[in-house]
Amino acid sequence: MRILYIANIRLPTEKAHGVQIMKTCEAFARLGHDVELVVSDRRTHITDEPFAYYGVANIFRITRIRVFDTVYLGRLGFLFESFVFARRAAKYLQSARFDILYGRDESVLYLLSKKGLGPVVWETHTGAKNVYALRLAGVAYAIVAITKGLKDFYVALGALPEKIIVAPDGVSLEDFAHPESKEAARARLGLPPDKNIAMYIGRLDGWKGSDTFLQASEHVPDDILFVVIGGEPQQIAALSEVYPKVRFLGYRPYKELPDNQQAADVLVLPNTGRDPIATGFTSPLKLFSYMASGVPMVVSDLPSIREIVNEEHAYFFRPDDAGNLASVIQEALSGGEARATRAAAEVRKYSWENRARTIANALK
Repeated sequence: MRILYIANIRLPTEKAHGVQIMKTCEAFARLGHDVELVVSDRRTHITDEPFAYYGVANIFRITRIRVFDTVYLGRLGFLFESFVFARRAAKYLQSARFDILYGRDESVLYLLSKKGLGPVVWETHTGAKNVYALRLAGVAYAIVAITKGLKDFYVALGALPEKIIVAPDGVSLEDFAHPESKEAARARLGLPPDKNIAMYIGRLDGWKGSDTFLQASEHVPDDILFVVIGGEPQQIAALSEVYPKVRFLGYRPYKELPDNQQAADVLVLPNTGRDPIATGFTSPLKLFSYMASGVPMVVSDLPSIREIVNEEHAYFFRPDDAGNLASVIQEALSGGEARATRAAAEVRKYSWENRARTIANALK
């Protein structure tokens, strides 16, 4: 197939959707499909070119659509930028050759679907229920839902179940094949060699549950060090004052992820149970990378997480319960190697190429 992936994003971006989009395009291309990724030309502080930044093979094309970068103005600025992007993308698509128009942004996809340019495939991640999402669910050729929870959500809203493909996110197994040693990772990151380290990698806001992880640092003995990779400088400055037992390392480049994970004795995925995205809709990239690491995991006991792992692979804690999280971290430190080994074996079926194959086969 000729797949044109439309994404109104800045590229590269430190946010997880950039990884997911680039890996998806690479996986389709590895299966022999002709892939073009169309993005905005919004500015980014990252100077690396996208293929090098994400460690992705240069086997598909990236086209940039010129826009007015008004996103910094807030919601109205973003809506204006999205409208301009959709209009200019529609003009570009009139001369582009493709069999499938693929994307995640329901507003842009719906506006483009009205142009009758070709079949539209919408990959949904958040359970959006705005006017664009509801209309797109009706007119899309197919919907790719990253969890069963998302499929059930849209079926309940009237979407046809037979056109919804469930395809969880994935992982590039080759990226995790030869990580550096724990000793080397800790030396590079400036972490002590003699502490038990519980690590969280990700953003410090929204439904990620990072607040629960930080609070759990107050409930463990001094031989356990909590480490965070991620967060904005202003967040880190403020949180460092509140949580002195946590070591904040800030943002680290994506290509370091396999090595950075090796510095941990336990990796923590603390998603909140207070947000429907976290409970039923998300398929966290960090879950799959944690699984591939061979390091024991402690994860929130949520339906979205249990779609992928169970007690054979991970330790579960009660979402939003910092005391319980602290207790389960200590349990995992006492002998989580067997579960980590089983998780590393289980994640092999979640390669990006397997995911792309599932989607492509359903679209034939």
